[in-house]
Amino acid sequence: MAGAIANELPPAAEGRQGRPLIVTEDAELLDDLLRLCAAAGARPEVHHGVPENRGGWEAAPLVLVGDDAARRVRGAARRRGVVLVGRDQDDSGIWRRAVEIGADHVLMLPDGEQWLVDRIADVAEGVGRPALTVGVIGGRGGAGASTLACALAVTSARQGRRTLLVDADPLGGGLDVLLGGEAAEGLRWPAFAASRGRVGGGALEESLPELHSLRVLSWDRGDAVAIPPQAVRAVLAAGRRRGGAVVVDLPRRIDEGVAEALAQIDLGLLVVPAELRAVAAAARVASAFGMVLRDLRAAVRGPYAPGLGDREVARLLGLPLAGEVPAETGLLDSAAPPGGAARGPLARFCTTFWERALAGSGAV
Repeated sequence: MAGAIANELPPAAEGRQGRPLIVTEDAELLDDLLRLCAAAGARPEVHHGVPENRGGWEAAPLVLVGDDAARRVRGAARRRGVVLVGRDQDDSGIWRRAVEIGADHVLMLPDGEQWLVDRIADVAEGVGRPALTVGVIGGRGGAGASTLACALAVTSARQGRRTLLVDADPLGGGLDVLLGGEAAEGLRWPAFAASRGRVGGGALEESLPELHSLRVLSWDRGDAVAIPPQAVRAVLAAGRRRGGAVVVDLPRRIDEGVAEALAQIDLGLLVVPAELRAVAAAARVASAFGMVLRDLRAAVRGPYAPGLGDREVARLLGLPLAGEVPAETGLLDSAAPPGGAARGPLARFCTTFWERALAGSGAV
């Protein structure tokens, strides 16, 4: 069991990696806390009381105080990120002791083990602001959603942002192919099919192919066409914890796995060719995805049918207009990826998109 006293734990001191601090003389409790730290991939610092070294108490991103040590830390400087850990579920006095030491949370073992492992893992990874996560959906087949998703990711990486491109469409042929990296070393979706719970963000990043300065999670050439929703949830959450930007190329249908992806997407782009049939098809897609995505915008592609401009297409769909997605000629004959030409029209569109999206999210 974990209970909050006042504030949520800080996000690992805004991305600063550090060693959690354990304060206890209870040997059995210490063994448990060391085991949980090992499970989270963290190496803690252990003391019987407030550390004597200057800043040791204040600098630790997370402080785990055993209930036996509450009296010994009572005079320490007040700070966020202190968890009072006990075992006696019937001891109501632990809440009073938590208030006395300024703890944010009271945690009872063994019930609160998973909660604590997650918090320790955040510290080990240096978790800060989660990635701005953008989903790209085609209003109809061949709308150019995969091309736009790649261009957004390539542009983000070129701007120096940590970027992850996720291929959530098993029938799309593979984004690694579109980026010219089908032979690149690294794991693909089927390797994560058994993932449950928490996936390490750093381990995920290092395991994926790196193409054009970004990481790509795509499909292999095997027969797998679905990933369990628990695995989708765990993998995307790991990617988001790394910060920067995550771009997800989505299929035009919603199944359990896609629903898990949509739950973690901040902004959706519906790519719509400016044709009457395409708009009609996109309206059905917008209706389905709009029930899940809070922020869904229309990205309109020309050439335009008579009487259809980008604003008119967005109006017919009842969506805000993200802008007109320009064509980029020569992609099939070039080794450069979509958006690879920094001064090309598609890259300029993507640059403007990121500027506005990041400003609106408060991310930097």
